[in-house]
Amino acid sequence: MRRAIDTLFGRLVVIVIGMLVLSHVAWFAIIRFERDNVQTRFAVEEAVFLVEAVRQHIANTPDQPLPPRVRVVPLASPDVPRQPDENMPPPLQRFVEDLKDRLPEGTDVRLSEPGGPPSVWVHGVKDTGWVVVPVQPLRPPRSRDRMLVWLALIFSTAVLAALFGAWQLQYPLRSLAQAVGRFGRGQPTPPVPERGPRELRQLTHGFNQMVREVSQTESDRAVMLAGVAHDLKTPLARLRLRAEMMDDEKMRDGVVRDVDSMAHIVDQFLVFAHDRPDGSEPVPVDEQCERIARAYRAVSPGAQPIRLKLEAGPAFALPAATLDRLLSNLLDNAHAYGAPPVVIETRREAKGWVLSVSDHGKGIAPDDLIKASRPFVRLDPARGGSGHSGLGLAIVERLARRVGGECEIGNRAEGGLQVAMTFPFDIATRPVEERRAGPQHEERVS
Repeated sequence: MRRAIDTLFGRLVVIVIGMLVLSHVAWFAIIRFERDNVQTRFAVEEAVFLVEAVRQHIANTPDQPLPPRVRVVPLASPDVPRQPDENMPPPLQRFVEDLKDRLPEGTDVRLSEPGGPPSVWVHGVKDTGWVVVPVQPLRPPRSRDRMLVWLALIFSTAVLAALFGAWQLQYPLRSLAQAVGRFGRGQPTPPVPERGPRELRQLTHGFNQMVREVSQTESDRAVMLAGVAHDLKTPLARLRLRAEMMDDEKMRDGVVRDVDSMAHIVDQFLVFAHDRPDGSEPVPVDEQCERIARAYRAVSPGAQPIRLKLEAGPAFALPAATLDRLLSNLLDNAHAYGAPPVVIETRREAKGWVLSVSDHGKGIAPDDLIKASRPFVRLDPARGGSGHSGLGLAIVERLARRVGGECEIGNRAEGGLQVAMTFPFDIATRPVEERRAGPQHEERVS
């Protein structure tokens, strides 16, 4: 099961959002803390200024009235508030302590009782009474909702910008990963645009160069193989004709069998080197499997019995030529190396249509499964005769991938080899060019 967190973009999203959340929470806490400190310092300075102003007013112009909310109260007045207790809120405690630090030593500072206008009572050593001055509320009503709205707006904008940047950063890498996957599956791989940071551009450039060199090598090998195989067909035809004219019947039959084996190998070379799109019309796979099985029994009466388990239905269709080559190679391989019965099966799965051919032989050693589809590799030295070139499974894998499918070779739990090919649901409706290009055409369109 694919999870979004497993992708580079998913992890970048988690990192970006996590860092933004941490930074915004930290800034929010710092702003609130600093705002409280600034407010406390401002209130202290304002109170000190008013107390000094009142003392100067009493000393210089005692006959002039004091401003509103500023007064001098006798020491024995019953309105004098009580001493601050330890249960006072921390901001008020900090305010009282800072105010005492700013006033002369020995000054008594008290706060008005709750419920009335906020004011501070100050009595110094030389004061004849309590100097009462107003003070700004340390915790005035604040518009927290507005602050949270602005914080959410800034956070959302930052997240969107960061996600766009992360998407721009991972998009070239995603394209490169898709190209690497296509190249690893043996499908045609167009050049990847060289975008992104310098290191990624260098990596993409190196990958494109590697793909070009490998494609050129593969093309040269296919041309050479096709040319050699084509040039051998004429001498083989002449050799067969001369063998038919031999008088010794036993020797004639042996030479004809050898010529037929060589011709079969040459045909396999030509099929393997063939790199043109299959322009044949799609045919229902279930019906074609039945016809091929009947024809195979008719041509080879002594061949292994073939069982059919066709459950895909008429919607599963493949190009006729490709399907014939797939089944003929798999049936020949099962007849040569497997044990009866041979089972041809079709079905529909979540990933797509499945066509599989299995036998009941010994299968392939687990260590050799990875080499089973490599061209010109014979897993058993005794398989070199009878016209076998080591191309059967390689041709099957190449033909399946050429039309956009996947080929999986493995051993059955009950014994025997099984070759399962999975094709996308829309394989029958694709144009010839798309079947030739495979799944990467869809990725480019999307």
